[in-house]
Amino acid sequence: MDNKDKDLIWEEVSTEHIVQDEWIDFRRHAFRFPDGNIFEPYYTYSRRDYVVIVASDVDGRYLCVKQFRQGIREVTTEFPAGGIEKKDGKQSGSSEDDALAAAKRELEEETGYVSDEWTHLITIPSNATIADNLAYIYVARNCRKVSGQNLDAMEFLNVEKYDASEIEEMIQNGGFKQAMHVMAWLMSLRRK
Repeated sequence: MDNKDKDLIWEEVSTEHIVQDEWIDFRRHAFRFPDGNIFEPYYTYSRRDYVVIVASDVDGRYLCVKQFRQGIREVTTEFPAGGIEKKDGKQSGSSEDDALAAAKRELEEETGYVSDEWTHLITIPSNATIADNLAYIYVARNCRKVSGQNLDAMEFLNVEKYDASEIEEMIQNGGFKQAMHVMAWLMSLRRK
């Protein structure tokens, strides 16, 4: 951190864990601002780090999943994605090895496809304003079908294949509604 940035840091005065379970750690804080004023309540949360996979098959078609998203109460089209399961029980701070293993697992579980050609694009905070979890973004090329889906009890999704122009059209028309997935798409285009 640059020395001139140190005068921007908020000092944590207190923290209360409102909900803390295997899915989320939702917290209420009091912070002292750089000018000395205390602000509260400020809410933050921890969720699992997760992966997003821009996956294409041997024909160059992109593997997407359609599923219901509770936040917007709609069925969305997006890339395969999922949480990183960690042995230490922590939700964030995953290793690159954990992330790649999760990406491979999620791609196969959600779509039945596997790949031998993986590229890590970026690891980035999911929502730096209020959350501390990270999104690990991958590209998987020349995916081939090896099985059916193997979904978790909470997953209900369909696999669809699209060419690049169809994904571009969905993004432009508001039909691809996951911000991290749109970012993953745009970054994958830069890496071709």
